[in-house]
Amino acid sequence: MSSTEQELLDINPLELKFPFELKKQISCSLQLSNKTENHVAFKVKTTNPKKYCVRPNTGIVLPRSTCDVIVTMQAQKEAPADMQCKDKFLLQSVVASAGTSPKDITQEMFNKEPGRVVEECKLRVIYLPPPQPPSPVTEGSEEGSSPRQSLTENDSQNGSELTRTFLETHDKSSEAKSVIYRLTEEKTAFLHHSNRLRQELELLRRDIGKSRGGGASFMFVIIVGLIGVALGYILKS
Repeated sequence: MSSTEQELLDINPLELKFPFELKKQISCSLQLSNKTENHVAFKVKTTNPKKYCVRPNTGIVLPRSTCDVIVTMQAQKEAPADMQCKDKFLLQSVVASAGTSPKDITQEMFNKEPGRVVEECKLRVIYLPPPQPPSPVTEGSEEGSSPRQSLTENDSQNGSELTRTFLETHDKSSEAKSVIYRLTEEKTAFLHHSNRLRQELELLRRDIGKSRGGGASFMFVIIVGLIGVALGYILKS
């Protein structure tokens, strides 16, 4: 009887799919559903029993209930050519008496004899490529945020930094201009004051020469010296 004609147990899935990875045990599951009012005994066989572990490989599915079967493939040292697998499984099911328990199941219960219906379903093995690792998350981005949102936030932060740098530079430039302007004003005032002192000195020299004649030369030299010292001190400061 084919897998589409099962009357005792519904088997899902009808293919055992293993995401194949070397040196790693891989498991998949089968669900057996009993939609009848009878107790159903089952047995799982494989063409390569050393390669697979089936738990449970025999059991009883109660009326209107289900049973899960776990099939584990042992770790493999090498991959098959073209990732094709020829291993197969055979699941047999038969009506059992109401008081039958899993330990009461024997091989003779699945022998095909007159008056006994033994359903059989063949399951094939399929190797799938191993799961791919998730894409790396961009450093600094928050969970749940889109790349566009992250870029917008980064642009906003960069814009703020540029604005702050510009304002700081502008402030420093304004301060430097203010200092230069103040120094220029002080230099202009100093030069003006210096010229004024020279003019007054010249007038004083002339007045002394007219009023006292040659006898005032000594006093004139002293006054000129004092004024020269004062000018030198101002220029140095």
